[in-house]
Order: sequence, then C-alpha cells, then structure tokens
Amino acid sequence: VQLQASGGGLVQPGGSLRLSCAASGSIFSINYIGWYRQAPGKQRELVAGITRGGSTSYADSVKGRFTISRDNAKNTLYLQMNSLKSEDTAVYYCAKDEAGGDGWGPWAMDYWGKGTQVTVSS
Repeated sequence: VQLQASGGGLVQPGGSLRLSCAASGSIFSINYIGWYRQAPGKQRELVAGITRGGSTSYADSVKGRFTISRDNAKNTLYLQMNSLKSEDTAVYYCAKDEAGGDGWGPWAMDYWGKGTQVTVSS
C-alpha cells in the first residue's frame, strides 16, 4: 500500500488546514498509521497516530488543536489542524506500520509517503 499526502499550503496563524493521506489500497488491516512532520534543521517527529482499533496518540504540542481520523471505506487518513502556530511549519508525512506494536517512533514505520508542506505565516 502506497501513501500520498495532500492538503498542505500557506495559512495565517490561528487558521486551519485539513491534510489527507490517500492510500493505494485498503488501510483496514494497517495497525499503526499516522502523521509525522519535519521542520528545517529538526528531527522528524510524530504529530498524531491512530491504531486499527481507533486509539490515538498525539504530540504534546498539538493536543487540543489537531485531530487525526481514518476512513477505512475511503482508504484515507486525515489530520484536521486548527489554531495553527508558526512552529507548526514543517513538511508533513503520513506513514504506516502494518504490524504495529513497536511504538510510534519514526524508526518503526515501514513505509513513508511523500510529504506536503505546511507553512504558517502572516
């Protein structure tokens, strides 16, 4: 299953964006799937992840502002981002771990889609 992120763009501080990650096949059986981001000069980090059972994990910096969801019928993963801040500026990637169980570290993911740029600036 290949993943393709979209929906990035330029937004003002306080604004909203919704990212989508379209899969080339079924995501129903994918145990761990999530959103990561990488800002210039920084390490790639988990933004939000969701398990096959619907359990979610969020970076502390985005809790209460971002919401991850998955639509298995549409084979699509979403990230609703509200109250955006300049520090949210980064390239956002969707990634998966078919088997799951090794945590949400980037090293655990077995496939990465191409990223989409999110820039928060006035």
